Amino acid sequence: MIRSRFQFFVIFGALSALSAPAMAQQKYLGEFTDWFAFEEGKGKARTCYAASRPQKEKGNYSVRGETYILVTHRPAENSRDVFELRAGYTYKKGSEVTLQIDKTEQKLFTDGESAWARNPETDRALAFAMRKGSRLTASGISSRGTKTTDSYSLNGFTAAYKAISQACKPK
Repeated sequence: MIRSRFQFFVIFGALSALSAPAMAQQKYLGEFTDWFAFEEGKGKARTCYAASRPQKEKGNYSVRGETYILVTHRPAENSRDVFELRAGYTYKKGSEVTLQIDKTEQKLFTDGESAWARNPETDRALAFAMRKGSRLTASGISSRGTKTTDSYSLNGFTAAYKAISQACKPK
């Protein structure tokens, strides 16, 4: 698990979805046990993220990029609780990721290196389960056929979620 804010900023800064101007406007909202919270942008165009890295990564691979989960609020798009899992590799085309939060299981669709919920209702259900849960496990298959299983702690997710909700005030 990443133990320093600087290390997480370096990893988080590598996100391809963030542009240089957005990174310059990024605000660190805090570290909450195993989760971090960020805000970027200004006014209605701001976006808020709760993010974490896995505590344990299993799989028979030799090289793998950074792996993390993001839960995002985007007030300008009227969206909240958008769940994204970045695998650190390209998923097998047409595959699904099995996500387990404690005893609740959900299937996510894959696109490139990311896995997503199929609709906003599932995003909200995942965020709710994460606030109540203690452990999240994600299992997926790479484009080379390698199965991976990553385990995340949900300790601190509720506090990180509150921080991003306060900063971005989702509807």
